[in-house]
Amino acid sequence: MNGNAELLNFVFQNSQMGIITIKQLLDIVTDNNFKSLIKSQLNEYEEINKNAKQMLSEHGYDEKGINALEKVRTYLMINFQTLGDKTPSHIYEMLIIGSNMGVINAVKNLKKYANADGDIINLMERLLRFEENNIQELKAYL
Repeated sequence: MNGNAELLNFVFQNSQMGIITIKQLLDIVTDNNFKSLIKSQLNEYEEINKNAKQMLSEHGYDEKGINALEKVRTYLMINFQTLGDKTPSHIYEMLIIGSNMGVINAVKNLKKYANADGDIINLMERLLRFEENNIQELKAYL
């Protein structure tokens, strides 16, 4: 797989993970203001995911989504982490950690694939800015 395909698939998988996580948390979260915030984040993850999928197709690349095992692992981890603590601050912390991981991996991938096509770099940078913004928004709730 070439760098363009790998970078696009990273964006696709990262946004897919955000979608899966937030959809699961929407069933757990009870605070309406927080629900509204993560619904807006869900919308942006879905938009980025749609763009990545479209770009993968346009460039003739296969999309490599998150495999079933990873989806189950994520589902179980969220359930486990919220089993004893469903407080909003704990959920904010979980999301901040996830977005921090997204930022770290985005920066690494931007450096690794610095020669990728400009439109692909722009989408990756959009995801990076979005993850950074998520962290700032969530810190206000801690």
